[in-house]
Amino acid sequence: MAEQEASGLQVLLSTLQTSRDKDVILNILSVLTDLLSLGSGRRIHYVISKGGSEALLQAFAAAARTEPPDHSTLLPLLRLLARVGQRDRKFGLKVQKAEATDIILSLARRNLGHHLHLTHCLWVLRVCASNVTTGTTLGINGAMELLFKVITPYSKRNVRTVRAAIEALAALLKSKSNSRQAVNRGYLGGLLRLYQDWHHNDVSNNYIYIRRGLLLCLKHIANIQLGRETFLGSRGMEILFTSVQDCLSCKNLDPIITTVTQILRKCYPKEPLPVATVRSSYSFPLPGNAKAEPPCEGSERDYESDGEEEAEKDLDNEDVESKEEDYDLEIDVNKLRPRPVFDRPEEELGQYEAMCPELSHNFQELESDSEEEKSLEHGTESLPFMPSHFIPSATSVKHPNYRWRNQSVTEMGPDPGEKDFKVPLQSWTKRDRCRWDQTDEKRDIAEAAQDADYYEEEDPARTHVLALRPLPKDAAWYKKMVYPECEALINPSPGGRLESSGIETQLLEKHQGDIPFHSPRFYIARAKRVKSIPDYRDLSFPDFWGHQPPPYSKPMLERKYGVQRDKVLDDVRRLIQPGDVIGRIVFDLDEPSRSSPGAPGCLTFFSKFESGNLRKAIQVREFEYDLIMNADVNSNQHHQWFYFEVRDMKLAAPYRFNIINCEKFNSQFNYGMQLVMYSVKEALQGRPCWLRAGHDICYYKNHYCCSAAAGEGVRGKFYYTLTFSVKFPHKDDVCYLAYHYPYTYSTMMSHLDILEQNRNPKKVYWRQQTLCQTLGGNLCPLLTITAMPESKKRDDLEQFYNRPYVFLVARVHPGESNASWVMKGTLEFLVSSDPIADLLRKCFIFKIVPMLNPDGVINGNHRCSLSGDDLNRQWLTPSSQLHPTIYHTKGLLYYLRSIGRAPLVFCDYHGHSQKKNVFLYGCSIKETLWQAGCMVDTSVITEDVGYRTLPKILDKVAPAFVMNSCSFLVEKSRESTARVVVWKEMGVLRSYTMESTYCGCSHGLYKGLQLGTQELEETGSKFCLGLLILHLKSLPCSEKVMAQATLLLDLEEEITDRAQRYFQIVSLF
Repeated sequence: MAEQEASGLQVLLSTLQTSRDKDVILNILSVLTDLLSLGSGRRIHYVISKGGSEALLQAFAAAARTEPPDHSTLLPLLRLLARVGQRDRKFGLKVQKAEATDIILSLARRNLGHHLHLTHCLWVLRVCASNVTTGTTLGINGAMELLFKVITPYSKRNVRTVRAAIEALAALLKSKSNSRQAVNRGYLGGLLRLYQDWHHNDVSNNYIYIRRGLLLCLKHIANIQLGRETFLGSRGMEILFTSVQDCLSCKNLDPIITTVTQILRKCYPKEPLPVATVRSSYSFPLPGNAKAEPPCEGSERDYESDGEEEAEKDLDNEDVESKEEDYDLEIDVNKLRPRPVFDRPEEELGQYEAMCPELSHNFQELESDSEEEKSLEHGTESLPFMPSHFIPSATSVKHPNYRWRNQSVTEMGPDPGEKDFKVPLQSWTKRDRCRWDQTDEKRDIAEAAQDADYYEEEDPARTHVLALRPLPKDAAWYKKMVYPECEALINPSPGGRLESSGIETQLLEKHQGDIPFHSPRFYIARAKRVKSIPDYRDLSFPDFWGHQPPPYSKPMLERKYGVQRDKVLDDVRRLIQPGDVIGRIVFDLDEPSRSSPGAPGCLTFFSKFESGNLRKAIQVREFEYDLIMNADVNSNQHHQWFYFEVRDMKLAAPYRFNIINCEKFNSQFNYGMQLVMYSVKEALQGRPCWLRAGHDICYYKNHYCCSAAAGEGVRGKFYYTLTFSVKFPHKDDVCYLAYHYPYTYSTMMSHLDILEQNRNPKKVYWRQQTLCQTLGGNLCPLLTITAMPESKKRDDLEQFYNRPYVFLVARVHPGESNASWVMKGTLEFLVSSDPIADLLRKCFIFKIVPMLNPDGVINGNHRCSLSGDDLNRQWLTPSSQLHPTIYHTKGLLYYLRSIGRAPLVFCDYHGHSQKKNVFLYGCSIKETLWQAGCMVDTSVITEDVGYRTLPKILDKVAPAFVMNSCSFLVEKSRESTARVVVWKEMGVLRSYTMESTYCGCSHGLYKGLQLGTQELEETGSKFCLGLLILHLKSLPCSEKVMAQATLLLDLEEEITDRAQRYFQIVSLF
């Protein structure tokens, strides 16, 4: 039957080409018209596949050559050509091959006075012009002059013909050659005038399609530089900006508003960022002959082109990366296979023996109370901040035969009589929250102070004076809330800084001590020893005071309709109404003398504190500020992370902030994500919370670009604006705004101190050592956590020594603070008294590097270290000088592999700015080859699918985790990442990157909600639960362990189910 239909169609088309009988031709055209007017486009594609376009063009050419032309045949032919041509991608080329372009133009010219015939010709002309080459040919042959005769002057007569002519002209102007020709002949000004006429006379909005068609013509002309310059010279910005104001209130006019906005964005004059150079305000001299990274070359999409702007289309798809993923897949099987090689002499690995003290510990303390416990009983022990073994630094002189001194590392624990602190069962729900038992806070404070004294004596250069920022001048609410009896203490000293005995002392006395695992005193002790490039002298209040997660999660922000176009139009208003712009610099990291903080009616900004990032603030209008972020140290890029203080605000005023030098082409800020805000006044009133904040949020490409001068030779790089509005909760408050929940280096170090102080040393084996010293001179901690052996019996010690390793790392990218919150949840669970945690410790030895890039975190970087390098692209060949934390982490992994103890699981904690949910990236040869479309010979390529087990487990036990978001593909661009290198070189099957969203969840229990620190910490704890289940599924276990685990996991599942049902009920209210 199908063959008969095919042969029948072919007979019709063949007859159409050869017949000269008018009646036969008309009958065939009637049949084709009926055939193509019914059903879907599949019929048209079928006709095209059988040569329909060629047959119609040949018949058209023959009919057009007759004198006089027979329009009874030509009109149905033209209608069919227009219909078929819309679906035929090669139609323009077929027209040229049939030499029909001149015929169509000639026919159109001959019918200028007959609008019905002309309209049919214009329909075909528009389809022909959709091919750029054919369109260019038509332009050379005078098509644009013809069309301008049709559409000018303004008239509402023959509207159908005018519309067809405008649409054909828009198609022609997609050709750059035609656009240049149109500009040179003055057509652009004519199009602007014509648009104005139609806009002013179309009061009832009956001719939207004509107005939009004219705008499309202008948009295509604006794709070339000459077109944009002429548009600006013709006052096009003012004309379109003024006209679009009349359209904003009518939703039916969205097509016009959108197109106008696109033209205005495209034609807005490009200008460099208002900074002397785009390179970071901070620089760091690198050791030896190393040089900072060269100025970045803009990627291909960053360079300005005369082609279509990507504009709004990015908003249609959050996961833009997934489209590009397939082109980056590694398809060389030899490169995908594990290759167990060393990147250094094998004799060097012996130095890492000191980092595995658990393998040689004799556990004498199990026989009697240890000396450590006795010293703690008398409160004389100091915190173990300094390791007793040699700490490699970036500038250490290496000798092939040197070894680290393998000395014991000080172990700390609380008074044995002290009650164990409680971390709740990891059936945590969103409503249940742990509390740190601070029954012995005085002892902790004394030890922290004693430790600080110890350090000041040993290395005075490591410590410096830190103070909180001066309080507001009008500090009445501070006086009333904090210390009404000590009013004098709140006034700044003449030098502009609070006396050290003033504000900090008073605030410490007011601190309730109810924030789990946080102590301001511990934080100050740690912050004093931080080494930063700016030499920070100020503390950020939220980091000092602490953060208590709110008892609820905030839903993702619903995007306000039309918010992006409104912001773009506001930007255009600056250009055409410059008198409204204040342009006052209120904060400048590069030139503080140029700043005018404290000016009447303006906010005061500050960012010179740990992890802070704000380079410049410019007041645009009374309640609007342009902000510029600082690039990563020794770099001219990676602008994403921000964290700064703002004060002197008015109550309930909608302040708008525009961060104008973002770099990523899309952001979760377009899909419901909000920034976070911390209010000092709220904190002092008992609500110390980082909260999601901001409205009218959007992220879009702006008019700033990287000039050759500012970029030190780099040009063509474009920037994006993150704009948001905030209403501050109090007048004259001190507030902090950040990209995501901050988690500083000092926060981490003080957190480790608290965990070590409060663990149960009889159950938890804990060693905090120093992996190495960073480029900036800060210490990178290495943790070992497992369970103490039950006794000194041979079987118990053997079980201890033979536990498999799990290796966890985090925060290689400083701006991914969510990774640290997940790690915080992991650490708190691992040292807790939860019976599942106790069983997990008995199953594994955990090696943890909680912060791989301390220098980047300290100095407010987003992605790089002080060397200007992305450390997660250095794992193939890390430098001991430039990348010490990666070099020594990899060395430790090499050592474990060399002694036959390669980890069962390796996981690198990250944050993801483009996707929702929590998910894992793993490595699979077969999945990579299958995705790339390669044939996989399963007899040659064998693979253990155990890499999928842990993600499947987490999908069941972790509410924020989504298996469908996971990927196990190996990309060429990721070959030097931790995940891929550990998989290949260490032979670790379960080598993962765990990505946590900055935004929220699209599936599961937290669907529609933004993740807070509580959910992130829960993810860290649930990861531990997943590891226990993995152990039970993958490794042999004793009957005792299996029975204990089964009982605990059944209880866990029951509690979790109850918690989820409770949460679902509560969320309804």
